[in-house]
Amino acid sequence: MTTEYSPRLFERDEDISAIGTGLLACTLPREAWTHEAHLGACLWLLSERPDIDIDAEIAGIIRRFNESVGGVNDDTQGYHDSITRAYVAGVRLFLSTTTETGLAARVNAMLRSDVGRRDWPLRFYSRELLFSVPARRGFVEPDLAPLPA
Repeated sequence: MTTEYSPRLFERDEDISAIGTGLLACTLPREAWTHEAHLGACLWLLSERPDIDIDAEIAGIIRRFNESVGGVNDDTQGYHDSITRAYVAGVRLFLSTTTETGLAARVNAMLRSDVGRRDWPLRFYSRELLFSVPARRGFVEPDLAPLPA
């Protein structure tokens, strides 16, 4: 994880919707599944797809997508449950405080915020715990600070 980066921002609401629908349909190209796409899809799912229970379904959605593009979900690669759940908590927090109304405007504001940072989960987890096999395979409570409610 890096501490300094400039996020790739989205120009149109449709770009984010395409990422979300591509994730669900397993049609998104693997190279499009960037950090920004992860967070954009999470915000899209939480705000535009109330029919999906993110807490219950996010692991399966991402694992299925990873496998559809030839990825593997194991002890060292693919889906990481604790990182995903930390970001879900962060995106929910961001959505509860933002005044932005458009989808791209909300996602871009989030990507520019602390929640959008690649190292944001390390505010709550030590590197050793966050990158452990148990934290990848299932949710592990943070050891530095509680996740936002």
